[in-house]
Amino acid sequence: MPYRFTFDLSKLSRFFFEEVARVSYKKGIHKKIGKTAQAMIRKFKIQEATGLSVSDAVTLLQDFIDLNAKNITQKERFNRVKKKALFLPHCSRKYMDSHCRSTFDPTVPSYICAACSEDCLINRATSIAKKKGYDVYVVPGGSCIPKILRSKGYEGALGVACGEEAKLSGELLENMGVACQAVPLIKNGCANTVFEIETLSKTL
Repeated sequence: MPYRFTFDLSKLSRFFFEEVARVSYKKGIHKKIGKTAQAMIRKFKIQEATGLSVSDAVTLLQDFIDLNAKNITQKERFNRVKKKALFLPHCSRKYMDSHCRSTFDPTVPSYICAACSEDCLINRATSIAKKKGYDVYVVPGGSCIPKILRSKGYEGALGVACGEEAKLSGELLENMGVACQAVPLIKNGCANTVFEIETLSKTL
């Protein structure tokens, strides 16, 4: 968990995420991103909803906007490549290790979803991605991704992660020549993390 703070944006209105996407399309936004983030914090009452300090809320929003902007610049190339993988965070498994029936394969390394809970984000995401021709990996951390990419020869990778980790992984994938997209967690932490399944489905 790279952030030094925890957050939960899962109860914010859909308009918040639409605004993040809209802002990400603007050219030259990097010059005004601090003011834009602060205006969005006030507009959507993010401090009241999350309890984050202004600086933490600005950091989070800047990462969301940067991630969306990066997705936009990479999207055309990502759509062109054929062999793609989806990387999901193991901390989004419903019930995690207490009731989750997934198995861990240390040789990959990845959890293998057993589809044991219909409302589990990992199960839903795995099902959608496989129908679209993706190989799916449920990884315990971002450090597993380069090993998988090198061993399997993927041309494209879509990762679900917190904004900070997505940024670091994006730089690594660029250096490896892998086209990438990212979907941010909207609730972080070490367990029961949340991402938007609709956003993932559109990005795949």
